[in-house]
Amino acid sequence: MKEQVVEALRQVVADTYALIGQTHICHWNVRGPSFFSLHTAFEEQYSELFIAVDEIAERIRAIGALAPGGLSNLSQMAGIDEIAEDASASAMVQHLVAANNKLLGDLKTARDAAAEAGDSETEDLMIARTQVHEKTVWMLQSYLG
Repeated sequence: MKEQVVEALRQVVADTYALIGQTHICHWNVRGPSFFSLHTAFEEQYSELFIAVDEIAERIRAIGALAPGGLSNLSQMAGIDEIAEDASASAMVQHLVAANNKLLGDLKTARDAAAEAGDSETEDLMIARTQVHEKTVWMLQSYLG
């Protein structure tokens, strides 16, 4: 059962890194009337994600496994598509909604694996991350109207 928890957490790390990258490119390239608000929101999101991914990777280490790393390896593991550099602000927000929803699925898988393994610490961490991503999806969807 521990192996399922580790694999699920490794997927969360990979997809979190992909989301960091996608949010960062949106931060750099957003244009238009909503530039200031989205530029700031995207920065807050990728900064929070960077801190969170460290905690998740350290949880993997705490339960005795190795955390994934390396951009090539993480890219191969990730299940989040890349957005075009010239995407519109609205397309960026829609893309980040989809990416956050993908990560929510990963978090549910990891949470359930942790619950089955009796690993309440990992389960709690996944629940906390779920709350962050649900709020992010709500906020991004609110922008879309």
